[in-house]
Amino acid sequence: MPVIRSALEEHPLKVIYNLLKLDTLLFTALIVLSLSGLMVLYSASGGDMATIQRQCLRLLLGFVGLFVFAQIPVDNLRNWSPWLYAGGLILLLLVLIIGDMSKGAQRWLDLGVIRFQPSELMKIFLPMMVAWYFSRIALPPNFKNICVSFVLVFVPVALIIRQPDLGTSILVAGTGLFVIFLAGIRYPTIAFLLGCVLAAAPVLWYYLHDYQRGRILTMLDPERDPLGAGYHIIQSKIAIGSGGVYGRGWFNGTQSQLDFIPERSTDFIFSVFSEEFGFIGSSLLILLYLIIIVRGLIIAANAQSSYARLLGGAISLTFFSYVFVNIGMVSGLLPVVGVPLPLISYGGTSMVTLLTMFGVLMSIHSHKKLLGH
Repeated sequence: MPVIRSALEEHPLKVIYNLLKLDTLLFTALIVLSLSGLMVLYSASGGDMATIQRQCLRLLLGFVGLFVFAQIPVDNLRNWSPWLYAGGLILLLLVLIIGDMSKGAQRWLDLGVIRFQPSELMKIFLPMMVAWYFSRIALPPNFKNICVSFVLVFVPVALIIRQPDLGTSILVAGTGLFVIFLAGIRYPTIAFLLGCVLAAAPVLWYYLHDYQRGRILTMLDPERDPLGAGYHIIQSKIAIGSGGVYGRGWFNGTQSQLDFIPERSTDFIFSVFSEEFGFIGSSLLILLYLIIIVRGLIIAANAQSSYARLLGGAISLTFFSYVFVNIGMVSGLLPVVGVPLPLISYGGTSMVTLLTMFGVLMSIHSHKKLLGH
């Protein structure tokens, strides 16, 4: 009775917040990041309210997914992992058979009511599956277990490469590899696997599409084709540099407003942000990303089970890889692979998937608190 009475005496909003099982710091940072994204997207789209409305709808769907998954006990997620993984593989096979073709790639599945990319779903289903597998064995894994986990990673990645979608396949592979790394894989094994990758590099280069090879060569020397393949990177770096320390101001970026930056609402939106808000604004944005990543890793480290620790750590590192790849891409440090800036770039399935992944992190956090009581 005293517990019930004290709960009723709390502010109604606080009671609702506690019932939703949300982590205050993580949720606040995600809200601030989403609002910052809407602000810069409004500028990048030239003040197009229709774009903002669509983005708000996707954010709403993403946060609904976050709220829903935050309520699901971690044990339930663990039990569902094999079934979700199998369902994801079936969807990837359907994409190759009946998927929609767009811009030379077959990546979309149109169910009439909704059109989405099943490859995005594997960013959460794959690490759930690998974490489920490792939760059933003694850690650190032996060589046989590592081989099995690599098969689990390779199958969906191979299907995504067939679409073709190199950027998403790398990110999906990363989600599984992060789980394998966090499971305690030994350093000699890591060195051996890196050696295998380096040895296979010439073969992998041979199987790349021409445009994929061109992206790598452009990264190394954008000026080799300044009006063609190198145009994106050159204009992006000009925009980032022209922002200076304080930036040109909201809606005052010349590179973005005069349409010099290609894909300025999606892949290259960080260039728009840097030009308008400068070094200080970009640093604050990166700091906000670091807060989210560190908080996610802390939640994972304090989890009660190996499944939750591995999955939470992989989610946090996957978010880090999104940020690292996008900023490295628009800065000319990495090849252009079409990776959006999380919760900033205009997009649909990717944003909903990311926010749903944070719902899983919230579930891991609330599950720990419940066990503590």
